[in-house]
Amino acid sequence: MKIKLIMIGKTDSGWIDDGLGAYIKRLSHYINFSVTEIPDLKNTASLSRDVIKSREGEALLKNISQGDHVVLLDERGREFSSAEWASRLNDRISHFSGNMVFVIGGPYGFSDDVYARANEKLSLSKMTFSHQMVRVIFAEQLYRAFTIIKGEPYHHE
Repeated sequence: MKIKLIMIGKTDSGWIDDGLGAYIKRLSHYINFSVTEIPDLKNTASLSRDVIKSREGEALLKNISQGDHVVLLDERGREFSSAEWASRLNDRISHFSGNMVFVIGGPYGFSDDVYARANEKLSLSKMTFSHQMVRVIFAEQLYRAFTIIKGEPYHHE
């Protein structure tokens, strides 16, 4: 099994790249983890939010295979404690042979087509984070989940 993170846009914040890179390195001890950045759309000033979401959605769906289990990182998703999420992730890994694909949309969210393709939605918090910051927060929580699964002393309750 592989875990993929697909996201819209590059970041211009070095600390976000550094943070994500640190967790990518840490995750390599537990799982085959990859990140795909889909470039921001160009010349969007005259486009509606729905058109932007639709075009981003088309690009996202091109990076998702038919057998993938797709989880949208979405403010309307289900919330878990870190320990609960680790348990759920462990269950998915144990009972699913395909790839798990986590998706971070652009600033306006996801198109209806992407929602239709999703197997589930996950919320990282009731608070709203920029789609840039979510990269690091998600990667840290994924790392934390694996340390919980392995019984390692990273997570404290």
